[in-house]
Amino acid sequence: MAKHSKSMPARGQRVADQIQRDLSEIIAMELKDPRVGMITLTEVQLTPDYAHAKVFFTTLVDNPEAVKNTLTGLSNASGYLRNMLGKRVTIHTLPELHFVFDVSTSRGSALSKLIDEANATRAKDADEA
Repeated sequence: MAKHSKSMPARGQRVADQIQRDLSEIIAMELKDPRVGMITLTEVQLTPDYAHAKVFFTTLVDNPEAVKNTLTGLSNASGYLRNMLGKRVTIHTLPELHFVFDVSTSRGSALSKLIDEANATRAKDADEA
């Protein structure tokens, strides 16, 4: 489950989690756009009135051109995805989907690499002393 802000009510969190699960399945099984490869939906943030959903995703390839193509493919397919989502989720307002590339995983791996380098340097200095 995604970690949501504390200001979102419990029902909103459950709806966002359900949208995330259903969208993941729709994208993996039914979306035929070649620009959208293997992606992972990391979080869905809903507005309080459920009118808009910000869908965060990551890709296996972090190259900017691939991310741009994936974002374009998802944006162009948002109407289809919303239609398919409407067949699965029954809520009074079906949100408009806005896709955003999630940089947190790439930032996390970059920070992890820096920490590993610092630890290696520190160990090397300790061995020399």
